[in-house]
Amino acid sequence: MTSIAHYKPLAKAFHWLTALLVLLTIPAALIMLRPGIERSLQDPLFTFHKNIGVVIFVLVAVRLAYRLVNPPPPLPDSVPTWQRHVASLTHWLLYGLLLAMAISGYIRVTAGGFPLEVFDPLGLPRPVPRSEALAETAKSIHAALRYPLIGLIALHIGAALHHALIKRDGVFQRMLFNR
Repeated sequence: MTSIAHYKPLAKAFHWLTALLVLLTIPAALIMLRPGIERSLQDPLFTFHKNIGVVIFVLVAVRLAYRLVNPPPPLPDSVPTWQRHVASLTHWLLYGLLLAMAISGYIRVTAGGFPLEVFDPLGLPRPVPRSEALAETAKSIHAALRYPLIGLIALHIGAALHHALIKRDGVFQRMLFNR
């Protein structure tokens, strides 16, 4: 068996930090949007969700820039061509949806006149004007993209587990940190 090329440590850090933050924001969003939820729980979840969304945007943007300079290692020859195409498409769709979710969420918050508690004290300008119509459009986009994003994440996790537990072909291990 030939040696499997692994991702570089910084690429792994970007991946796992992004995964952690995204997987924390999803249940926060699902809980905070439930009808009848108490404000004492809803408000901190909104604060967490919208501020972590900004962090996810920066993280994904930096990750994409890093990826352009440091392309991912090739998949092993044992991975069929169709799976390579699906993996590539899935990754690019995940990047696109993560960026679209972060941008639409940011526009929703800023156009709606809501605070970004962690970032507002930094005094950064808000490039989006206050506009209820824009805020509602961004809210609709954000809501429409959530299920495709969750579906792609489930597909990605399922494929990773398939490679780790069934195929045992080293694909999953490429993203693990060495012990």
